Amino acid sequence: MKSRHTNAPAIAAAKAGFSTATAYRIEVDPRLPSQKNESRGRRRPDPLAGVWDGEIEPMLAAAPGVRAVAIFEEICRRHPDLATGVRRTLERRVARWRALNGPSRDVMFRQEHPPGRMGLSDFTDMGGLGVTVAGEPLGHRLYHFRLAFSGFAHAHVVLGGESFVALAEGLQNALWALGGVPEQHRSDSLSAAFRNLDREAKDDLTRRYEELCAHYAMTPTRNNPGVAHENGAIESAHGHLKKGLDDELLLRGSRDFENLAAYRRFIDEVVGRRNARSRKRIEIERAVLKPLPDRRTTDHEETRVVVTSSGGFILRRVFYSVPSRLIGHRLSVHLYDDRLDCFLGATRLLTLRRGRPPQGSNKHAHVVDYHHVIHALRRKPMALLNLVYRDQLFPRRAYARAFEALLARESEKQACRTMVGLLALAHDRACEAALADAIDVDLDAGGLPDLASLRERFKPDQAAIPDVAVALVPLSAYDELAAVHQPDRALDASFGATLTHDGGLA
Repeated sequence: MKSRHTNAPAIAAAKAGFSTATAYRIEVDPRLPSQKNESRGRRRPDPLAGVWDGEIEPMLAAAPGVRAVAIFEEICRRHPDLATGVRRTLERRVARWRALNGPSRDVMFRQEHPPGRMGLSDFTDMGGLGVTVAGEPLGHRLYHFRLAFSGFAHAHVVLGGESFVALAEGLQNALWALGGVPEQHRSDSLSAAFRNLDREAKDDLTRRYEELCAHYAMTPTRNNPGVAHENGAIESAHGHLKKGLDDELLLRGSRDFENLAAYRRFIDEVVGRRNARSRKRIEIERAVLKPLPDRRTTDHEETRVVVTSSGGFILRRVFYSVPSRLIGHRLSVHLYDDRLDCFLGATRLLTLRRGRPPQGSNKHAHVVDYHHVIHALRRKPMALLNLVYRDQLFPRRAYARAFEALLARESEKQACRTMVGLLALAHDRACEAALADAIDVDLDAGGLPDLASLRERFKPDQAAIPDVAVALVPLSAYDELAAVHQPDRALDASFGATLTHDGGLA
C-alpha cells in the first residue's frame, strides 16, 4: 500500500510480491478477507444434498460414535447410483458435524509427578516378539515397574498369568534393585488376579496386596477399571520397551536363547542400558525415596500336599514327581511363578519347575523327572508302554524318537526293556546329553540303538589301583624306644621330689 502512493498498481504489486490481478482487486475492494461477510458459494452441486439431512444426520444423532466409512457403506447400499468418489467429502462433512454437534469427549489432564512420589506396575504380553528358548516358543509376559518422575524401569519375565505371586516377586525385585521405596504404588486393580475367583479368594488377594504395600510403607492406589490412560506413565512405556527389545533382537541376529536364564539376562541388559540414559534423573529421585525395610516379605503362595503312591503330588491340575522315598509324607510347597520349592518340615528338599495345565482343556499337565522313577521302572519296564506321563518322562527328543522306532520294529516288551535300559544308563552314568547324541546318530543312520554297545561305550573308566608297599617295623624297635624313655621318667621323678622337699627351685 505504501508503494501504491507513488507507483502504478502493476508496479506496486510487483514490489509487494503478488499478481497484478490481486492489485486491481484490492483497488476495487480494499477490505480484508475476514471483513467480508458473504462466503463463496459452491462451484459444483452438492453430491450429498439428497441424503445428508434425511439419512446421514439421523444416523449420526442416533449413534454419534459410528465411523464415517460405515455410514458411507450404508448409504451406498441404499443408493447404488451414488458416486464412490464422495467418500472423502462425506468424511470431512461428518468430522465437521461432530465438531459442531457431536457429544463431549474425554479430556486428558496432564500431570506433574514430583520425585519419589509414584511408582507404577503393569503386565504386558510379549508373544509378538517370537522369542524361543532351546527352539521352543516361549509364551510369557513382562512385569513392568516404572517411576513416574525419573523413568527408572525394571522388567521381570513372567511365565504364568497376572497373578499376585508374579506382582509380589517383580515389585520386590524392582524396589531392591532401585534401593528405595516411592510413596505410592499404582496398579490396574489386579483385575487379572481376581478373575474367576470367588468372593473369599478376592478378599484374600486384596488383603495380601495391602499387606505387601504396608511392609514397604507404600500407599496402594488403583486406576479405574477399563481406563488404561490413567496409567499412561507406564502404558506408553510398554510400547517403547517392546520396540526397543525388538530392535535389540534384530541386532542380535537370533530370537532363540539357550535357556530361560539367558533370556532374563538379555532383558536385564536392555533395561539397564535404558536406565543408564536417565541416570541423572534417577539419582535425583533416589535421593528422596524412602528407605527399604530390613528384609523382603513373602513373594510366594504356600500350600501343603501329600505324596501319593504314584510317586508325586497333584497341585492345581499339574502332577509333579518327587523321589519315591517321600511317598506318604506331607510336604510344604512354596509356589512361585516359575518354580516350586518343596519342604519337609523346615528342610528344603528340592526345587521343581512349575507346570501349567493346557488352556481350554480339563486335562492335567505333568512335570516328571525320570531320575525319580527309574528304579521302579527297572522292576516293571512294561509300565512304560501305557504310562500316563510317558511323553513327559523322556528328558530329550532323542529318547522319544528311540521309543517310537523301537515300538515300530520290535515287540512291545522288548521295546520297553530297551527304553528303560537307555534311561537307566543315562541315570547311572550321568550321560544324558551324550547318550542322546549317540541315539540320534543311530536313528539317523536307519538303525536302532544297541543297548549293549552303548553300555560298553559309557561304562566308567577302570582306574588302576596303585601298589602300596607297607614296610613292617620289627617288634624289637619298640623295646629300644621304651629303654630310651625310662631315664627321662626317673629324672622327672627326682626333679619333682626336689621341688616338694625344698619348696622351690634349687
